[in-house]
Amino acid sequence: MIQLILSDLDETLLNDDGTIHPDNITAIQQFTQNGGYFVPNTGRSYKSVFGTLATLGLNRQTQYVVAYNGGAIVAIAPDGQADIVVEHGMSLELAQQVFALGQVNTAVDTHIYTRDDLYIYNISPSDKQYMAERQVPYVEMPSADLTFLNDAGPIMKVIFEHPDPIVQQEIADKVTAAVGDDVLLTFSSNRYVEFNPKGIDKGVTGLELAKILGITREATAAIGDNLNDAAQIQAAGTGVAVANAKPEIKAIADVVLKTTNNEAAIADFLKNYA
Repeated sequence: MIQLILSDLDETLLNDDGTIHPDNITAIQQFTQNGGYFVPNTGRSYKSVFGTLATLGLNRQTQYVVAYNGGAIVAIAPDGQADIVVEHGMSLELAQQVFALGQVNTAVDTHIYTRDDLYIYNISPSDKQYMAERQVPYVEMPSADLTFLNDAGPIMKVIFEHPDPIVQQEIADKVTAAVGDDVLLTFSSNRYVEFNPKGIDKGVTGLELAKILGITREATAAIGDNLNDAAQIQAAGTGVAVANAKPEIKAIADVVLKTTNNEAAIADFLKNYA
């Protein structure tokens, strides 16, 4: 029996416009009311998930979120108080190296996640719309000077946004050629090139949470669509790909759903597989 579901958000739980299908809401509420844990496992900050938890009705008791592609496990109380349970950050020095290496042209948009805040340098119009649709709070950086982060604590991850896959690969190649031994590279949402500390991913931290909750790997499922979900899909007892998932994700999943994120794929899994 599945006791813990680790779910990606964008293009998995959420519709393309950032909303949640009513069938997903109903199915998740039934699952959690029967004692299951439904945990967002996202590349985003935990702060950006508050609205999602409220829509799902999961903000009435302490709720866990795996954030920053495995960079942290956060327990969120009903009053919104957040407690960092587990944290896997990178040094500011490494973040500065990654940031500088990724500036391959003037159209690159760069995100820096600290424990509590998201800073974006050179945000693109499309990324601004994407952030607004998903109610993601952020602060625009006026320059590439990162000295203001000296007292910000560990950096959770650095990511780059660009619509062209060729530019995405150029960023990936340049960063990994210089600091590949220190970072883990993933891609997401057909727009982001993401870098976490080496050895940290959605799968490692997702299973850390399962252990904290006293849940076995076999009783854990992970659902996703994109390349940064590969680790959690392979780590979980049951790995699940939504119908709109990339071919590489479908190839490693135990279950490939016939429903997309816009067709209540989470509800489909809960009803027919879990």
